[in-house]
Amino acid sequence: MFKTNVGNVDRIIRVLAGIVLLGAFFIFPGHGYRWIYALLGVIALATGIMSTCPLYSILGISTCPMKKS
Repeated sequence: MFKTNVGNVDRIIRVLAGIVLLGAFFIFPGHGYRWIYALLGVIALATGIMSTCPLYSILGISTCPMKKS
């Protein structure tokens, strides 16, 4: 499906950041900018869970360790 380009440390950071940002969405009810937290949280969580980042693919970046052949 998608090429894996997110390493383990990067995945953990993305998942944690996603959870924190989604939590901020619920902590700040009534604020207009809280939807930005939700959007960024969903993106961070999704890219962390799927181990792929479309922006990394475009820029040619990979935080995965190199495979030994």
